[in-house]
Amino acid sequence: MDDKTLVVKAQEQGPRPRTRKKLRIKRIISSILWKQASLHIANSRQHTVWLFDNTAYQRVVPKALGQGRPAWRMEVVACVFEKDSRKDISKFVATIADLIGLDGEIGTERETRHQITRRLRPFLYQTAPAYKMTIEIPLSDDSLQLRELGPTDSNGLISQNVNLGTRQLTDGARIRSYLRGWEGEVSMDIVFAGQEGWILISDIDDTIKYTKTSEATGILRTTFVEAARPIRGMPQLYAHIQKHIVPTWFYLSASPYNLYPFLREFLHTYFTPGTLMLRESSWMDVSSLIRSFTTYTMEYKVNNMEKLHRSFPRRQALCIGDSTQKDPEAYAEIYRRHPNWVKAILIRKVTDVPHMEEQNSPERFRVAFKDVPDSVWTVFEEPEEVYKLVDRLT
Repeated sequence: MDDKTLVVKAQEQGPRPRTRKKLRIKRIISSILWKQASLHIANSRQHTVWLFDNTAYQRVVPKALGQGRPAWRMEVVACVFEKDSRKDISKFVATIADLIGLDGEIGTERETRHQITRRLRPFLYQTAPAYKMTIEIPLSDDSLQLRELGPTDSNGLISQNVNLGTRQLTDGARIRSYLRGWEGEVSMDIVFAGQEGWILISDIDDTIKYTKTSEATGILRTTFVEAARPIRGMPQLYAHIQKHIVPTWFYLSASPYNLYPFLREFLHTYFTPGTLMLRESSWMDVSSLIRSFTTYTMEYKVNNMEKLHRSFPRRQALCIGDSTQKDPEAYAEIYRRHPNWVKAILIRKVTDVPHMEEQNSPERFRVAFKDVPDSVWTVFEEPEEVYKLVDRLT
């Protein structure tokens, strides 16, 4: 009888006395091993650590439960990798170079392969499970909070809620938090967003950044070879939005978390910085990477927008996406669930990549936005078309 059959029988019949004793022993051993593993501390000599910028929010408390000032909370996302792991990545570089067909048009072949190597390396780091760390949060000149994070999960990731207390902070205040013991090498920005105002939820790929998600080779070129380029006119539109409604910014993308440094640099170069929400999964081959951009994107985005609604139920939401994947369907679904929260949906019709006829058809948008008022959603080709719409939101 194999192990799987044994497990099924145990579930059907319940554990026997001898089995229960073995299970107790196994649990004790597992608990001891896990506690030992969780005592490992990430260190700068052996590990690479990323701390994701995040947004602190105030939990809405019903008046009946008290009149005190609500506490600030935030979700800290961090990942830990083994330093200098997977050194030999030449075969992966060669695979991508072959797939995109290097013909010398992107610079010299040596330069291009070096660029692929640099962009590819974060995908091939060995993750470090069962590590923890401590962050320093300077909430004022005379107050330094320490918060322990971890341990990391099997993917080397930490996603942990942190209570920052009830200190009075101005809406929009920004504080930089550091990884303790790393001499300022690793940090994250925390933006404090109050209960009232606007929240902007923006896609990245083909909404504000050229990615060509409709083509596999397009994804590989824009991710690993070409310089990140903003969609024409979108930086100016987002600056206009920032000026007129001053939202709290969230960039919700189906890209894997390995692209965090690359995408963060892009946002800081061209757009108002905000919280980057990326998929908490990596990949083992090129085909898996391509799928991460294009599969289950609607479910992923709706689930994350639900989290944002729980954190900011009193804010008004402006959602911006594009026609390549499932942004229209995802934004329409979140509107149906929370019609008083989503005030406007803007969809960029992507016309600068091939094979978009079906995605850009009026029928697709009509079906996607069924039961959503016409006044809520807008499809545009040029950013200049929606300036007046943004002005009416104020």
